[in-house]
Amino acid sequence: MNILTILFALASSARADGPIPVESRRELFVDHHLIERLDDARLELHRPQPREVAIVHDQPWEGNTCFYHTVFRDGEVYRMYYRGSHHVPGQSASHQTVCYAESKDGVTWTKPKLGLVEFNGSKENSIIWDGVGRHNFVTFKDPNPNCKPEARYKAIGGSKHEGGLFVFQSPDAIHWSLMSDKPVITDGAFDSQNLAFWDANRGLYVDYHRQGRAGKRDIMTCTSPDFLNWTKPQFLEYPGAPAEHLYVNQIQPYFRAPHIYLGFPKRFVPSRKSPIDHPLPGVSDTILMSSRDGETFHRWQEAFVRPGLQPDRWVCRNNLVAWGLVGTASHLAGAPDEISLYVIEGYYQGESCRVRRHTMRVDGFVSASAGLNAGHVLTKPLVFAGTQLELNFSTSAAGSVRVEIQDGDGKPVNGFSVADCPEIFGDSIARRVKWNSDADLSSIAGKPVRLLFELRDADLYSFQFVKAE
Repeated sequence: MNILTILFALASSARADGPIPVESRRELFVDHHLIERLDDARLELHRPQPREVAIVHDQPWEGNTCFYHTVFRDGEVYRMYYRGSHHVPGQSASHQTVCYAESKDGVTWTKPKLGLVEFNGSKENSIIWDGVGRHNFVTFKDPNPNCKPEARYKAIGGSKHEGGLFVFQSPDAIHWSLMSDKPVITDGAFDSQNLAFWDANRGLYVDYHRQGRAGKRDIMTCTSPDFLNWTKPQFLEYPGAPAEHLYVNQIQPYFRAPHIYLGFPKRFVPSRKSPIDHPLPGVSDTILMSSRDGETFHRWQEAFVRPGLQPDRWVCRNNLVAWGLVGTASHLAGAPDEISLYVIEGYYQGESCRVRRHTMRVDGFVSASAGLNAGHVLTKPLVFAGTQLELNFSTSAAGSVRVEIQDGDGKPVNGFSVADCPEIFGDSIARRVKWNSDADLSSIAGKPVRLLFELRDADLYSFQFVKAE
């Protein structure tokens, strides 16, 4: 166990025994980790809104079972990787390749002709790999400060019949090679989108992959200091959640609050049959889960992405969310940037499936919410660093948010009571809170405090203590 892992564990233990050190991190309401009490308030799950079709998989090397998409932003370029394959009813997939697409804005995507891999007698295609691991080749850009230039981009992929998961490297995100000629993780089923990334919280590479448990599809995790030597995998835990088929995991540190892990597993219900004529059983949606340590997850039971009104999304294996959340310009003029995520639809249908972009406000997965008669959210004792409090919130025209800062004993700090806080209304992803006396919190920074949020017809998505500019 390395020193960062030890410190991460000690910090988690300290949070259970005393004030929670939020420091200057952005905190979301995706769980009850910071919440002491909700009075006439609730945590409300929000859902991304469907936008335009980003990609139609209509090229000969693609098809109607293109799957396991990965999306990330790399400087000025958005990159997408996915399996190209096609299914003819009653037959196995006609081919499997690893395909690539890119975009300048996350909205309009192109499939560059790379000239790397021959398909049907031609290299005029967007294929980057067709070797071992092509069934579920999943990539990421490695931010490890000790990463070698030739391995700046990494990937993981493989299956049970190939012996397990193999690892890959690339200097440029396009040209790939094996890092080992043997699989590096062998305990698992792997017949899904398995993934890995560098976790700065722990100073380790982290893997999440498919394995069965008690007759259900489930998720295992393991870690590595070098991407080659991995610990024995362990199952994730979901206290209080029912046993369900989790088809993929899509776990990632949330890019605006990387100490929080968000997962978007596709929930598979094999006992149900599609309402449209299709030979394979089962329907799917996507759910949301979150974690503070990457091992124990709070799982929302309501769907995060529903199949919706399109009949072909009620066929099994649809509604899978690509691995990766990216920031994009808002679809509304003058509005701040939003989050884009990409969802597969039309899987198994016709000659091609497609990927539809969905969007939501930043931090907008879950809100603390209340009606116009006012509700209150009281946090556990916190210790913060910074001089001002910033909120991501939305109210109605008649609604409002007010904030009280209490000392460790639950008494309002002089000058920072609810009565001292003018009503805050509107819709903002970064509004500073002001009290009648001051907005400067430097006198209580580093001391145990509680926050009391008064909400009237309002949603509070996140808060963060920041330094005054």
